Amino acid sequence: MEYRLTDFLPTTKKELELRGWDYVDIILFSGDAYVDHPSFGAAVIGRTLEAAGYRVAIVPQPDWHGDFRDFKKLGKPRLFFGIAPGCMDSMVNKYTAARRLRSEDAYSPDGRHDMRPEYPTIVYTKILKEIYPDVPVVLGGIEASLRRVTHYDYWQDKLRPCILLDSGADLITYGMGEKTTIELARIADENNGRLPMHELVKLPQIVYLSKDVAPTKDDIVLHSHEECLQNKKAQAENFRHIEEQSNMMHAQRLLQKVGNQYVVVNPPHPPMTTEELDASFDLPYTRQPHPKYKGKRIPAYDMIKFSVNIHRGCFGGCAFCTISAHQGKFIACRSKESILKEVKQVIEMPDFKGYLSDLGGPSANMYGMHGRNLNACEKCKRPSCIHPQICPNLNTSHQKLLDVYRAVDALPGIKRSFIGSGVRYDLLLHRSKDEEANRSTQEYTRELICRHVSGRLKVAPEHTSDRVLMLMRKPSFSQFGEFKRIFDRINREENLRQQIIPYFISSHPGCHEEDMAELAVLTKNMDFQLEQVQDFTPTPMTVATEMWYTGYNPYTLEPVFSAKTPTEKQAQRQFFFWYKPEERRNIEQSLKRIGRPDLARQLFPNVPMPYTPHNNAPNNRNGNTPNGRNGYASSTRNGNAPYSKNGNSRDAYPSNKPRQDKPKGKKRGKNQF
Repeated sequence: MEYRLTDFLPTTKKELELRGWDYVDIILFSGDAYVDHPSFGAAVIGRTLEAAGYRVAIVPQPDWHGDFRDFKKLGKPRLFFGIAPGCMDSMVNKYTAARRLRSEDAYSPDGRHDMRPEYPTIVYTKILKEIYPDVPVVLGGIEASLRRVTHYDYWQDKLRPCILLDSGADLITYGMGEKTTIELARIADENNGRLPMHELVKLPQIVYLSKDVAPTKDDIVLHSHEECLQNKKAQAENFRHIEEQSNMMHAQRLLQKVGNQYVVVNPPHPPMTTEELDASFDLPYTRQPHPKYKGKRIPAYDMIKFSVNIHRGCFGGCAFCTISAHQGKFIACRSKESILKEVKQVIEMPDFKGYLSDLGGPSANMYGMHGRNLNACEKCKRPSCIHPQICPNLNTSHQKLLDVYRAVDALPGIKRSFIGSGVRYDLLLHRSKDEEANRSTQEYTRELICRHVSGRLKVAPEHTSDRVLMLMRKPSFSQFGEFKRIFDRINREENLRQQIIPYFISSHPGCHEEDMAELAVLTKNMDFQLEQVQDFTPTPMTVATEMWYTGYNPYTLEPVFSAKTPTEKQAQRQFFFWYKPEERRNIEQSLKRIGRPDLARQLFPNVPMPYTPHNNAPNNRNGNTPNGRNGYASSTRNGNAPYSKNGNSRDAYPSNKPRQDKPKGKKRGKNQF
């Protein structure tokens, strides 16, 4: 279908004139290229405001140098400016965990690096406040959302206050912002472009600064920013409250003092209903980049061009992931009708060949899942519904998801629908008391493997050490072995030649060199050669980042070790690549240094090494011997042999050798899957 320029939200004065507009209500400044698609935040907010009757324009990737002409070209909005810094945190988007420049900016035309500044939220706001000091500036997007209170900034290596103080903006809408932004527009409209404080105090899911707030018994008063600067344990204690309240159905207001004023975090909205989510996805998106990018490639768009998002939220609660801090743990699902409507739009795209690249969400297989007793969910503080054990109240039936898959596959024009999102295999292995749910899960597992894998199935064990996995909030590695056996068996039965692609993380808090060495041995024994793996990147508002910065587990306040220096991080990362000849010498030296030459013999069995009695190895790790922890031999560790949510692609490539290893694990019935 051919779209006209007026089918997109206007980005220039000329496009305003084509619509016959002589003013704009709200102007959004975006750090990303403008792609009119429901996976791009600026488009979602713009279309939502448009549907509510407001005149909205977008200025994508304005030039922040020189005379600021991009900030002036549309003039002054009637209500407010909105800042949408991008789908990814700008610093994660620009730099690797080693603080090196990434090869491309996935959200810019042709992957260019020079289209946005570092911290566009701060840079854009300061420019707008300089030019239009009397116009409110509202912050949205993941960059501001994750910086709504005192947070650790890895790239500056310091603790920063709420981003309102660094930017000078008026307020933040955190999380998924459709409902809040509409309310803000209404308030500004009724008050001649002002956002009066007496209206804001009642508005959910916003953050603002106030000198006049009086804490009540229902508020949670966090340690002040100044106290956190002096006491890392205070910062750790704060985070537990922040994470719990971000994932509660009925949260409390958070207050944090900074200087002579308070940062006020109003509780979030309840999760969106199916009808509300459908309304957002059913807006008149063109699903295409703006015509100004004709002939240019936008890498992130290429990835999601033929994919469909079916839900929001994730109850996994992974320690290193920001999804729950931004979307919450409760699953909001689209209706089957809304999903099919979007799939039909994809089918009509001129270059669609019949293959959906993904039919998923933050996780592949949480669609339709919720608590059986919703009253219990309304009181729950757990950041994860499946860690350390799957909640007995969780309905783990995959039947609704199966119904969606089958309805999509039945559409004329669909040859195959693939699942590109990460699959939670712990949900597939779970046996609940509901036999009907168990039956649907077994049916889903087989159908997933037989019909919806494009040759490689993504899963995220993340590590092999159960001790590290506990800190990551991930299931035991033995479950990965169990799922791999099911995957391999079904492939044999169906005469398929598919691969399972596991993701792993190095240098996560709690992980030592020995843990990585054991990971290398265990994955080698499973015939994996890992390639595009992930070094842990501390990002704001994750429990892993708080452990990394403070040195404490926020929930227990027990000390946690983290590899921080480049040397320490490389010492762990090298074990991913044990099969590369250039890594062997350093790995052997490292294993000798930490007292584990036995692991070198397992990694490199064909070359003799001098025998070193294991029990004579030097102690390390605060007195623990390299022989293990708590009396267990660390090379076996009772069955021990993490989908980066920041948008980084990581693949692991199995070798072509026949799989002979049979990891130990709990046996299942022969015909269960």
